[in-house]
Amino acid sequence: MKPLVLDSTMTNMGGVFYPTGHVFALFPDEDCVRQAATALQAAGHQGETAYASPEVILQEIVHTLGTADAPLPSVGAEGDMVRRIADLASKGHHGLLIAMADKDDAETLVAAIAPEGAVTAFYYRTFIIEDLISQPQDDGPQSVLVGTHAAAP
Repeated sequence: MKPLVLDSTMTNMGGVFYPTGHVFALFPDEDCVRQAATALQAAGHQGETAYASPEVILQEIVHTLGTADAPLPSVGAEGDMVRRIADLASKGHHGLLIAMADKDDAETLVAAIAPEGAVTAFYYRTFIIEDLISQPQDDGPQSVLVGTHAAAP
């Protein structure tokens, strides 16, 4: 697991956090992140993982909203996801960015990270963001289409 270094491949054309082909999951603490990375490896996941402390999330990822809240065209679901990430990071949650390969299965990923304390996970696909782990208001993990992304990231 390497430290998260945000670059232009992790943002959409408007500069908002949108790491296409990755899952971004949040955990209550760093130990949970490390345990989840180990669980992913044990489950056979081959993609790279990157750790983001709450400070990195707030300084790097949340910063990508920039002027996206200005009265220009809406940033849509990606802006909403960044706001949810910001809320959790401000409460001390840590992040794990997980690269997904074409053959990787989101259900297998959720099965590996949910028991390690993942409170939410967003799968950034080309035109949609899937909320893989819902906030604890229901009976468990589920995949839900939460938004679309009209511009190519």
